[in-house]
This record gives sequence, C-alpha cells and structure tokens, in this order.
Amino acid sequence: MAAPSAAPQRIVVENAAIATVDANDTEYASGYLVVADNKIESIGAGKAPEGLENVVRRIDATGHLVTPGLVNTHHHFYQWITRGLATDHNLFNWLVALYPTWARIDEQMVRAAAQGSLAMMARGGVTTAMDHHYVYPVNSGDLSGAIIGAASEMGVRFTLARGSMDRSEKDGGLPPDFAVETTEGALAATEETVKRYHDASFDAMTQVAVAPCSPFSISTELLREGAALGRRLGVRMHTHGSETVEEEKFCHELFGMGPTDYFESTGFLGEDVWMAHCVHMNDSDIAAFARTKTGVAHCPSSNARLAAGIARVPDMLAAGVPVGLGVDGTASNESGELHTELRNALLINRLGAHREAALNARQALRLGTHGGAQVLGRADSIGSLEAGKLADFVLWKIDGLGHSTIADPVTAIVFGAAAPVTASFVNGRQIVENDRLLTVDEDAIARDARTEAQRLARIAAQA
Repeated sequence: MAAPSAAPQRIVVENAAIATVDANDTEYASGYLVVADNKIESIGAGKAPEGLENVVRRIDATGHLVTPGLVNTHHHFYQWITRGLATDHNLFNWLVALYPTWARIDEQMVRAAAQGSLAMMARGGVTTAMDHHYVYPVNSGDLSGAIIGAASEMGVRFTLARGSMDRSEKDGGLPPDFAVETTEGALAATEETVKRYHDASFDAMTQVAVAPCSPFSISTELLREGAALGRRLGVRMHTHGSETVEEEKFCHELFGMGPTDYFESTGFLGEDVWMAHCVHMNDSDIAAFARTKTGVAHCPSSNARLAAGIARVPDMLAAGVPVGLGVDGTASNESGELHTELRNALLINRLGAHREAALNARQALRLGTHGGAQVLGRADSIGSLEAGKLADFVLWKIDGLGHSTIADPVTAIVFGAAAPVTASFVNGRQIVENDRLLTVDEDAIARDARTEAQRLARIAAQA
C-alpha cells in the first residue's frame, strides 16, 4: 500500500490587484492567490478562503499588481559578454563584425554569459526563459550543459533551443568557416542534447527544442532534417525568419522563393514551430503562419537596434498567429530585460500602420505572458494565473514614485517606468525579493561576466 502523500504547503497572497491573463482577461481590483506546493490552488476577489491548512507564509500585497511570470521566447545568452559592439550596423554587417569573436567562446565564457543574461531577466520578472544557442566551436567544452546548469542554479524555468550552423563563408553563408558544425554533427549533437536534458512533464523546469540558426547560416538539408528530428523526438522547433530585407533578397536569390515559402518547403512551419522576428511578412506569409499555427517571437528593441523594421504584430494577432515577446541577444539589446519589451512592443507598433489602435496595455501584457507560453508550447501549465497551473507569478510594486498616480495597474506597468519586482516565484519558490535575486550572487555574476568578456576580447584581438 502506497504511503499517503504529504499535505501541501500553502502560500497565501492577499490584498493585491491581480491580472490573471486568462481567456477572459479576468482582473481583480483586490484579490487573493493561494499556492499549494508548486501549483495555484485558488484565485479570486476579496480575502482568501478561511480555514486553509499548512499555510507557511502570508503575503500582504497591498500596493502591488500580481501577474503571471513573464515568458521570454528568444535570446542568445552568450552575447552578454559582447555587448556594446557594432552599435551602428544593420543585421548582416553586425553579424559579419561579430561572428569572428563569437566563434572563440568556450564553456567558461558561456556559463558566465548565461548567468548574466538570466540574472538580468529573472530580477525583472521573467520566470520562464529560453536561449537559442547556435555557436559550438570545436573543443569549446559542454556549452549546452553550462547554459542549462546556469538556469537550474538560478531557479528559472528554461527552454534550450539547441541551435546549429553548417553554411559558412565558403558555402555562401555569413559565419566564418571555423565557426560551423557539419550537418551530420549538428544533428547528432542536437539529438543527444534532447535525449539528455528534455523533460516533457507538466511541471518541467528544463526543455529542449531543435533550432537550426537562420537561412543564411544553415543548409537546406539541416533545416529539413532538423524538422524531421524535432518531430521524431516530439519536441518543438525554432529558427530566425524574415528578419530583414537582406534576408528576403538572400532567400530569393538562393532558393527562388521568400523565407516563409522556403520554410514551408522544408517542413519548418507548424504548431510545433516558432520563429524569431518575422519583421518582413506579407499577407500571404501571415496567412501561412495562421494556417499552420506557427508562432512568432517578437523582439521590438532588437529590431529597432538593428534597423530591421516594424513587425506586423497587430495583423498577426488578428489572423490568429501565436505571438510572444523576446529579448533577443544582448549584443543587439544591451538592456537584456523583458519587462521593458512590454512597453517597447506597444510603442513601436503604434508607429506602424495601425497607429494608436495597434496594441493596448493588456495586449502587451498578454504577449509577454500567455503569448510566450503559447509559442513555447506550455500554455497548459504557465502564462496565466488559473487554478491548476504552475505557481509562476510576480508581485510588481505600483504604489511608489514611478506608478502611484496611474490609476489602472496594468497601464502602470506597461506604459510606466519599469516597475520594481517585490517578489517573483517560479514553481512555488521565491527567486527574487525587492529587485534582488535570492538564488545567486548578482555581484559575483557581474564580476565573472566582465572577466570573461575581457578574456574573449583579448583572444579575438590576438586572432
């Protein structure tokens, strides 16, 4: 006979404004949230139910807005140690300038960069992060293991998109010849990473996706075989798509079609796929994404930094395309914070054709929470505050100087300055308190990252 399971331990949050981001956008001006172990047990208006047992903590959240934790859908952690370079370049020139440096990273550098990238996001309300890592120099160590280890240590829910490149300069691609893998080697290493690290369970802390890098750095074979591998292993797929006009021209010249048609011809569209950027999408492209339920990681700050353009996010949403937000690598978004992308997504999209009707505050919050969960394939477990979902949530302080005169809480955190994070919980465990990480030493991470950035710069200069 099985032993009885231990009674759940409960955390009760009360007196908070709550934006659940559920299907009905349910909100409470003053409500409660009850967590039992790692799941949300109940949520509602007013005070928490009486008579709750095993309450280990009560939080008076007066002056706070509670939201689902933010979900980042596109990043390149290793770039944390190459910030502030090539600041006046478009994408292709930026890549050409930085690939020779990136191709000299090693395990120690990647771990320090991953810690820095994760720390910056986590203390700003990100509870689920992802990293699209695609640079695997020969003899550089266990880079995937270093990244996953950093996320585990920090306590953040995480998806590693195991990237790859096999089209170098000699084949008409952008990366240096020494910066790429063989097609067979990339596929084999990706499969090994999935089998070693991917957890398909409801409350998984680590998942892995198959992620060939981009049309101008991979062969058609790698893209096609990557899609087949992802579906054989039952994991999601990710890549860059339609980021710039130069990419559009590249695809037409090399493949005789635009990026979306090219992706579809290789099997790389579908409800198990999400694509970064998608800036230059015509009506036909958007219709294809909507028809196949292919997701989009919208990266407004990076798109602006690299002068790529304004993605048609309102049109994508109207068509039914799943859209989430991404930081992108911090060599093209030096702040490295996702909560600022809520504001930037709203403001930048209002510069487009839809003007003031492009996005509102609640749509922006949805992009950063439920939308992100959708494109990562985890909307059943995270992305909204609902009974039965995982306890990933954030308490934003909105009664201080920066927000106290904005009456609507959601407007306060989207339109206002970046709101302080009083507490952030992942899987029922608190990882941030008063804008400081509880699980790691931020100051040590800053020192280590600076040391590794300087070491990489020296190595690149000597080369």
